[in-house]
Amino acid sequence: MKIIVQKYGGTSVGTPERIMAVAERIKTYAGKGYSVVVVLSAMGKTTDQLIELSKQITKTPSKREMDMLISTGEQVSIAMLAMALHEKGIGAISYTGTQIRVKTDGNFSEAKIESIATEKIEKSLKEKKVVIVAGFQGIDEEENITTLGRGGSDTTAVALAAVLNTRNCEIYTDVDGVYTADPRIVPNTKKHKEISYDEMLELSRLGAGVLHSRSVEFAKKYGVKITVRSSFNYEEGTVVMPKEEMVEKYIVSGITAKTDEAKITLRNLQDKPGIAAKLFEKLGEKKIYINLIVQSTGHDGMASISFSVLKKDLAKALELSEKLKEELGGSSVEAKEDIAIVSAVGVGMLSSYGVAGRIFRVLADNGINIEMITTSEIGISCCIDGKFAELATRVIHKEFIEAGA
Repeated sequence: MKIIVQKYGGTSVGTPERIMAVAERIKTYAGKGYSVVVVLSAMGKTTDQLIELSKQITKTPSKREMDMLISTGEQVSIAMLAMALHEKGIGAISYTGTQIRVKTDGNFSEAKIESIATEKIEKSLKEKKVVIVAGFQGIDEEENITTLGRGGSDTTAVALAAVLNTRNCEIYTDVDGVYTADPRIVPNTKKHKEISYDEMLELSRLGAGVLHSRSVEFAKKYGVKITVRSSFNYEEGTVVMPKEEMVEKYIVSGITAKTDEAKITLRNLQDKPGIAAKLFEKLGEKKIYINLIVQSTGHDGMASISFSVLKKDLAKALELSEKLKEELGGSSVEAKEDIAIVSAVGVGMLSSYGVAGRIFRVLADNGINIEMITTSEIGISCCIDGKFAELATRVIHKEFIEAGA
């Protein structure tokens, strides 16, 4: 069987009319001889509406019951699509995550897939049916319904492609591919024909919302090619693939700007072994995500440490930092909420010199001060004042991508 897995997001199935359009697209693939497995998200804003509904009962629902509640959204969309395909004369059958045994761990709301049984899917495909699977959900060893967290339907689709031994996985969304920057910020942004797993992982981590990082990790592990396409047109999308198979590798392939983090600085800490370890161990125990870290040594054996946290964790991180301040010998704790983390990513950095200097120079020439820096093999991130987020994105894009270097 020539199997293809397609995933359609909430906007793609947001109305009965959109579901009928998706059914028509699937019909064309079935007509070309493909065995089609479809993964769906809930219709439109259904998940958000279910969350709001729960808040009318309690502000602190159990995670188990929330998973039970929000998993119902996908059950509606898969049944609707099966009906739409039936109307078009196409055999189709819908399955929940429980029915096809998407086994996960027991981490409610953030579960990870451990295995997927393929017997029902393969039987239905042999019967020439389109198989429609509820994304975002699974079942743990005690048969509790679990959900996979943000981007969970993408992960379901890639995992299904892996267990069905196909490299063909299409992710349909409201954008028609992966761009070099946010088109709403950069007018001259360009769509990639292809991009590597590593670049997509880094861009996802740094704020690009096209694909969730867990789905890309799955694809990289099992060699599944992901094509990001729009369900609103038939244009070619962007293929996420191994860098070894790429035709072109750019020095910088994408620029992102994250504005959901804040900076905390502890001043006049004792400059001795164990201080940073104690601080970040305590933050880790509270499950506070840390991104950038800078330590500077001043006079008289004293140091300052700055780090960034998600804004939603700022109050918790500040409270803990204040408690640790005296124990660590610090004089003050400061916070700055209006920051942006602007990043440039590209596999071409592995074989290029002077990239950091060019980024720092173009920011300096535009009066943008860098407060913190972090690097990886294929990425450079700069913490700057939040008011410069869009300007920094545009000037770095112009320097590397619009200039074609």
